[in-house]
Amino acid sequence: MIAIDLQRLNECADDDDPSVAMAGQVGSQIKIRVGNNWLLASVRNQRQDRKAGSILANIDFLGEGIEEKLTGRLHGFRRGVTRYPVPGSMVYAASTADLKQVYASDGRSAVTIGKVYPTKDIRAGIYIDAMLGKHFALLGSTGTGKSTSAALILHRICQAAPEGHILMIDPHGEYSAAFRQTGVILDVSNLQMPYWIMNFEEHCEVLLTSNGNERQVDADILAKCLLKARQKSRLAESMGKITVDSPIPYLLSDLSNEIQDQMGKLDKSTTSAPYMRIKNKLDEIKADPRYQFMFSGMLVADTMAEFIGKIFRMPSNGKPISIIDVSGVPSDITSTVVAVLSRLVFDFAIWGREERTSPILLVCEEAHRYVPNEKNADGNSVGKILSRIAKEGRKYGISLGLITQRPSDLAEGVLSQCGTIISMRLNNDRDQAFVKAAMPEGARGFLDSIPALRNRECIICGEGVAIPIRVAFDNLEEAKRPASEDPSFVDLWNKTGGEEDIVQRTVQRWRSQG
Repeated sequence: MIAIDLQRLNECADDDDPSVAMAGQVGSQIKIRVGNNWLLASVRNQRQDRKAGSILANIDFLGEGIEEKLTGRLHGFRRGVTRYPVPGSMVYAASTADLKQVYASDGRSAVTIGKVYPTKDIRAGIYIDAMLGKHFALLGSTGTGKSTSAALILHRICQAAPEGHILMIDPHGEYSAAFRQTGVILDVSNLQMPYWIMNFEEHCEVLLTSNGNERQVDADILAKCLLKARQKSRLAESMGKITVDSPIPYLLSDLSNEIQDQMGKLDKSTTSAPYMRIKNKLDEIKADPRYQFMFSGMLVADTMAEFIGKIFRMPSNGKPISIIDVSGVPSDITSTVVAVLSRLVFDFAIWGREERTSPILLVCEEAHRYVPNEKNADGNSVGKILSRIAKEGRKYGISLGLITQRPSDLAEGVLSQCGTIISMRLNNDRDQAFVKAAMPEGARGFLDSIPALRNRECIICGEGVAIPIRVAFDNLEEAKRPASEDPSFVDLWNKTGGEEDIVQRTVQRWRSQG
């Protein structure tokens, strides 16, 4: 708790230095001398003390720096506090020069993404290794500039590390416009994801339609037939022992025939219904053109190494990011496709521990769809694998970036695993409370300003920054922006012409399913 002299506060407000002018207000920084050090703290709240004629404020300590003897300036700032001030210590305003020292990069590789509020010229940097090493989350309500900010951060990372390996799952197809130059865009037309790469659990999600006790019966049958189909491959013969999860190519017709054979061997007491269920679903998928990107007969060749090289950008050939646009994937298998991609990242890291490790960044847009909390959980394997990456990925060199507009719908453990939280404006009380619970102590003063942030402004706290900061993002060039601009209703509703053709063409595409 500190007391601020009202007259001094008003004098500060007229100062030319924006940092001094803000001093003492909620979310601003102040400094206190302890021995030869300056302690830096942020103001959490204020209230008036009528009797003493001053203002009382609660503060959160951020860290300490050494005082330069000649100039009295602060340098060598680091997080954490070794000595606390005694009651009666003087409180000073932190100037822009002080804050420059605090925000100055301490030699670690950093990327700059904008300006520190309220200063005019201090660049806001993020330490890449610290941010990616302990996962990050980008939160913000719809329309606050979240996609553009995500594109900005990823562009900056790509500039700093042109041989990186970044995999982005894009459910709305809005990032392909932003990464045409620096990335590879994969969608249903060119993804060519082989069906046999799926493990047994993912096969169950795609092929089993039953629930309850019946599902267990169907799963046992599928496991037996799938293993037999995998064992028929030439690759399996050369390998000796394989399991139902081994990513070994098999023919869909082999699986179909195996189910047929097992059904023929039935004794009279058991029913053929489970066999028919699986076989019908398999035939349906083989015949449906929307599933061709995955269940095509052409995908039976052993292309696993090429597929992994393509989606993980190994080698990156100057295009370090792959955008996987899942907007064209049929909705009933979207989460399975995301599960397969996420699991490939994890399994590749585990089986590649002997090699010179290549860390991979997996960015998941609309993360609340894939890692929902208990209330919205649908038991899909994608939630399990992403939770596992959040908890254990760091050990294997996997970084996870979650982008979401509904942090309160995320699984609780996952947000708390994110070492860096970048929060834009959140309009919903429940989301604000959820983020407050996940943020570290020193950032509490900033949190009250989350509802008051402008578009393209954010609060960053955690491992990726020296101290919690409020940042105004840079402008991103037109060519690098995602295609998520809001339409102007008035402009578009004043234009006319060609509507019949538009409807005709749309119906044509709708009927041919893309």
